[in-house]
Amino acid sequence: MRQKTNERVRQIFSGAKLSQPSTANFFILAMTRACDSDKKTTHPGPSGAFCPRPPDPLPRDVTGWIRFVAQQLKRADLCFASGMQEPYPEAEYLVCHAFDIPLEPHALRVARVPADGWQRVQALLAARIGQRKPAAYVTGEAFFAGHRFVVDERVLIPRSRIENILDDPRGFSPWLSRNRVRRILDLGTGSGCLAIALALAFPKARVDAVDLSPGALEVATLNRERFGLGRRLRLLRSDLFSALQGERYDLIVSNPPYVPVPDFERLPAEYHCEPAMALVAGVDGLDLLTPILRQAPDHLEPGGLLVCETGDDVEAILMARWPDLPVEWLPFHFGASGVFAVLKEPLEAWRAHFP
Repeated sequence: MRQKTNERVRQIFSGAKLSQPSTANFFILAMTRACDSDKKTTHPGPSGAFCPRPPDPLPRDVTGWIRFVAQQLKRADLCFASGMQEPYPEAEYLVCHAFDIPLEPHALRVARVPADGWQRVQALLAARIGQRKPAAYVTGEAFFAGHRFVVDERVLIPRSRIENILDDPRGFSPWLSRNRVRRILDLGTGSGCLAIALALAFPKARVDAVDLSPGALEVATLNRERFGLGRRLRLLRSDLFSALQGERYDLIVSNPPYVPVPDFERLPAEYHCEPAMALVAGVDGLDLLTPILRQAPDHLEPGGLLVCETGDDVEAILMARWPDLPVEWLPFHFGASGVFAVLKEPLEAWRAHFP
């Protein structure tokens, strides 16, 4: 069963998709929004011992609780860059989840506050503020390409600029005809969100999705079952292409780890809730991008396409390292790229002279 999001969810998450959709790029905004390291914060640290006081009087309606939670989030100097970007929409999302209310304007107007409303709010604040868990980990779900996915601390919270290609009616058509795409690979699938979005966008294609983390593959399996994709989506444990000997694809897509170690160490606490292996890629962010560039031609069909995310900073690092790399950086309407596309043949020719 496809887990589509409703219109209100789309509105809340639309800003997150465009302004902070990826790793080495989202940390820039995350750090600017995070509190300075020598400021005092309202969260107590990793112990999670956070005991907010209930409002007096207790709100009688859902919007009152949303305002209260928004105030608590705002005062806590949290980082919102991996989610809804601002305290109020995150509060709306969290309260609706806690109260089992659809995230729709009509439902907010008519819904009743449960008898244990304060206890539910207290629990979510303890997780979000006390433990600095991102909202997606508090609720156990995240949204990507218009669909709802299961997530937990075993996987990166879904965010990728490649989502914007899927939202574009032209899709990958500048390089690939939709009709010729029969086999797709998602390299480093995490929760499986990108692989599933591709399977839904290309209903005649078979999709392979690989990850090195057994925990990530367990989450991806849950999402595959949720969307009923069965044999169309094959999940494999693999260190990049290692388990794919002899396999060839029309389209390879990857949002690999690419955050440099020094940048990761400066990230706000929310990002340290996520698996480091899904984010960090050596001193310069190229530890996985380099073997992907080197090995991808062996796994592409003639005329096949590699699409890979790097984020803005690592885009600059990559092009400084190899100025003659024959990739095309995709222009997005929000004024940045951080995603490249390259066909098999020029990449193979470049590899022949790989530095």
